[in-house]
Amino acid sequence: MRHRNKGRILGRTTSPRKHLLANLAQSIILYEKVRTTEAKAKEVRSTVERMITTAKKPTLASRRLLLKKLPTEIAVKKLLDVLGPRYAKRAGGYTRITKIGQRQGDAAKMVVLELV
Repeated sequence: MRHRNKGRILGRTTSPRKHLLANLAQSIILYEKVRTTEAKAKEVRSTVERMITTAKKPTLASRRLLLKKLPTEIAVKKLLDVLGPRYAKRAGGYTRITKIGQRQGDAAKMVVLELV
C-alpha cells in the first residue's frame, strides 16, 4: 500500500534528490525556461510555485525562507525583485509544462517547464 507516500523518488536517495530539485528550481527561476524530463518537471513545479508565492511578500522572513531552499542568493534576489512583483495579482499557476517528445537515448518523456 502507498498510503501517505507523496512525491517521486527519481532514482536517487534523499540528499541527492533534494539537491537536484533545488538546482532545477534555481535554473527555472534564473532562466525562466528549462528542458527536463516529465517526472522531474512535475516534481519541481510545486516547489517553484510555493517559492513564487512566498516571494510575493518581500519581507526579511520570506527572504530567509527562500535562502534555506535555494543554493544561491542570485535566485532569491530575482524572486523578490522581479518574479514576486510580476505575479503579485496572479492567484497561482505560475508555471507551464509543454511536452516535446522523447529523448533519443532512453526514450524518456521530455518537457519544457517555463514560467507563464
